[in-house]
Amino acid sequence: MKSVTLTLDPAFRVGRVDPHLFGSFVEHMGRCVYTGIFEPGHPTADSNDFRQDVLDLTRELGCTIVRYPGGNFVSGYRWEDGIGPVDQRPRRLDLAWKTIETNEVGVDEFATWCRAAGVEPMMAVNLGTRAVQEATDLLEYCNHPEGTALSDLRRSNGQKEPHGIKVWCLGNELDGPWQVGHKTAAEYGRLAAETARAMRMVDSTIELVACGSSNTYMPTFAAWEATVLEQCYELVDYVSLHNYYEPVDGDVDSFLASAVDLERAIEALVATADHVGARLRSPKKLRLSVDEWNVWYQQDFAGQDNLDWAESRSLIEDRYDVTDAVVVGSLLITLLRHADRVGIACQAQLVNVIAPILTEPGGPAWRQTIFHPFAQMARHARGEVLRVDMHTPTHHTALYGDVALVEATATYDDQSGELAIFAVNRDRAEPVEIDLDVRGFAEGWRLEATTFHHDDPATRNVVEDPDRVVPRRLEQTNLTEGHLAGVLPPLSWNVLRLVPTATEPSPSSTDRKEQQA
Repeated sequence: MKSVTLTLDPAFRVGRVDPHLFGSFVEHMGRCVYTGIFEPGHPTADSNDFRQDVLDLTRELGCTIVRYPGGNFVSGYRWEDGIGPVDQRPRRLDLAWKTIETNEVGVDEFATWCRAAGVEPMMAVNLGTRAVQEATDLLEYCNHPEGTALSDLRRSNGQKEPHGIKVWCLGNELDGPWQVGHKTAAEYGRLAAETARAMRMVDSTIELVACGSSNTYMPTFAAWEATVLEQCYELVDYVSLHNYYEPVDGDVDSFLASAVDLERAIEALVATADHVGARLRSPKKLRLSVDEWNVWYQQDFAGQDNLDWAESRSLIEDRYDVTDAVVVGSLLITLLRHADRVGIACQAQLVNVIAPILTEPGGPAWRQTIFHPFAQMARHARGEVLRVDMHTPTHHTALYGDVALVEATATYDDQSGELAIFAVNRDRAEPVEIDLDVRGFAEGWRLEATTFHHDDPATRNVVEDPDRVVPRRLEQTNLTEGHLAGVLPPLSWNVLRLVPTATEPSPSSTDRKEQQA
């Protein structure tokens, strides 16, 4: 059997686990909003017409911050359309996804939903077809207490207290020719700087995200960021990174190694931002907001130009299997491993559209396979990320060369004393034996270990059998004399937790399923 050795020490730390690493994304796209989070007449709908079954799953997923309202949608959005009496709101053409937007859900409804879900809103402003005034107006409407036209308008719309939105995106993917209001880097950089400066005059406590490239395959990747940040480096807190992954030409091994590309993208963007900072003689270090990432089978999407106008449609509702979940797990590991520079990450999207949660209109909601790695990491990654010294066999991939068979990261919480290790086995055929040296930590732990694996990696969770594959107890593990030994099944996502024996378990719904399994 192949073997891997890992060594952890509490003295060697990467950075604090920012709760914003476990973000999600709600866009007015497909069925994410309508029949996703919002469905009047649904059996579980509350007094605000939000689906309670989706709210329950959102809480269980553990996401902490949710980006809204786009995405491509925001680049043509008039936020004023989504406030006030619903029956008086205009119906508009959404050029991004060729739908007729009813505006039944707007900023006030979304903020209300966030409070119900226990998540923080992350708002994007339209810098495609609009500019500084509209962005500051929206900020004033959301955050100013009272006594001005816009803050009093919010109050008259039933929102007495400010929404207090602290994280704002300065547009979306404006380097992309498909984007409404597509701009050059110089055009966007100046607009972002002007908007950031004005928004900080309205509310000096906000954090701002500048648009990076739409993806790392754009011909202007890194050059775009360098030009943009030359103009707004001192005015923003984050620069965004978007990347999606799918198998190409049936190359599953390269697909399983997608995190290698994400790692390279993060390091390239950090280097670009730091180069601009050095040129500006700035002591400031920008952080990254990876506010769109996921597995997305883009080859199955017909493309915006091939859509017909419709009020509502199913769009990009990918069905995920075990292989996809292992890839998502490896991407989460990479994000966590760069916690020193990645401060926000949003899996796109939350419901129905390339999402961990699926719904049927008028029917049930259920967890896709990719739900489980996210939920487990969001629940158990606490404290600080540790540096993992790992020796692992490799295998060759067509896209990324020789790649580690096992990928892992770990977190240690000084307050609770809990050590959590997250690992994937990319080997599709064979289990891998691991030996984890934890002698640098105090003793007195109990071991809790789970694995997400299925003999058929094409297995999906479906409405008729929503728990077909869930995390299960990993049996082949033991902890003796400062060494944790175990066997990771082939093609698997694994969580190994060392919990002080004095700590009583308080399982979530997902953990209860693990114990029952």
